[in-house]
Amino acid sequence: MVYLMRFHQRFFYILAILLLAGSAYWYFSLTTHVPDQDSWRMPVVSVDEPITPLPLTLNLDPNKVALGKRLFNDPRLSADNTISCASCHDLERGGVDGRPRALGIGGAVGGINVPTVFNSGFNFRQFWDGRAASLEDQIDGPVQHPKEMGSTWPKVVENLKGDSAYQSDFKQIYPEGITPATIKDAIASFERSLYTPNSKFDRYLRGEKNSLDGEEVAGYHLFKEIGCIACHQGVNVGGNMYEKIGLVENYFEQRGNIEQVDLGRFNITKNEEHRYEFRVPSLRNVALTAPYFHDASAVDLKKAVAIMGKFQLGVDLKPDEIDRIVKFLNTLTGEYEGRSLSQAETTGHEK
Repeated sequence: MVYLMRFHQRFFYILAILLLAGSAYWYFSLTTHVPDQDSWRMPVVSVDEPITPLPLTLNLDPNKVALGKRLFNDPRLSADNTISCASCHDLERGGVDGRPRALGIGGAVGGINVPTVFNSGFNFRQFWDGRAASLEDQIDGPVQHPKEMGSTWPKVVENLKGDSAYQSDFKQIYPEGITPATIKDAIASFERSLYTPNSKFDRYLRGEKNSLDGEEVAGYHLFKEIGCIACHQGVNVGGNMYEKIGLVENYFEQRGNIEQVDLGRFNITKNEEHRYEFRVPSLRNVALTAPYFHDASAVDLKKAVAIMGKFQLGVDLKPDEIDRIVKFLNTLTGEYEGRSLSQAETTGHEK
């Protein structure tokens, strides 16, 4: 009733979004988008909430993960041996680089804000525009993009074959040795290991009700009440559907200076219905991944929440409401290798 009283004129609009999101959530929770029928995933705890906790363990090949970690941090995947996957996806700062645009070989500036690599294995598609169906497919992009790593697969394979340790380790795992496919498989295995369970909110969902304080719980209720949950739900609190930026008000008209990347999924499909449509980002560890949105237009969470309220939901949130939602979002910071990511952020280098 509170929602109907405050946003009556938006009720049926938001209801339609919720129904669509619910269908998307159930579909993508049951559909595979990575090899081996998602055998790497462990069963997700069933809770009576639209958000579910991340599994505490995953079924991954440790040898592939270890090899993939080396490759992820190896600048020899780039044309000039200066840029690795970790250059843009720094695990000490939330899996991003903290910049509005990534820097590639020769200082080239990319065209879009870097999404986090943490929990990327739970996204139904990769890249903001969803052009890659899997992590394996995604790796093709940065390796060969002239403003990122700027290399070619023949060059990468040649570089790695010159390393006897790589030759030996690949042969132990892959009979075919070092190939583009085995390189991508190893890196993707490592990236799937970059999941961050055991956040305060996940513990709350698992029954530890004292893990959240009253303001954080109130923030979660408001998050659901105003409709944020329509797009940000499921095990990754997003990442399982597409949505346009500017559902209620024209975001790009007010921001101005529209660029090619702003067209989103339209760049891939050429379908006018997909103009300005993007894969909804996961909100896990969102407190650590500023700046926000594909265009890095929000420098902090408070601004991001206000923008989403206005342009996606038609709600002008009050400062105290924004504060409550931000407090909830802070509870989505999880752990990696048994250590809180917020701790890693504090002990890492400055943004």
